[in-house]
Amino acid sequence: MQGGRPRPRPEILVPTLFRFLAFLAIVGGLVLGGMVALVTFVEPQPREMTQTIPPTKLKQ
Repeated sequence: MQGGRPRPRPEILVPTLFRFLAFLAIVGGLVLGGMVALVTFVEPQPREMTQTIPPTKLKQ
């Protein structure tokens, strides 16, 4: 045993740009996963639509 003190572990420094891009990739993956889940599991209810057109728009 040398001196009885443990050696300090070297810190792993990650560049800030890499952290930011990794964060964006994770958030983008979550958003994309949510969109795929909505498309897969949610079925829209079709219904009839009517829209009234004023008579002044019909005469030209």
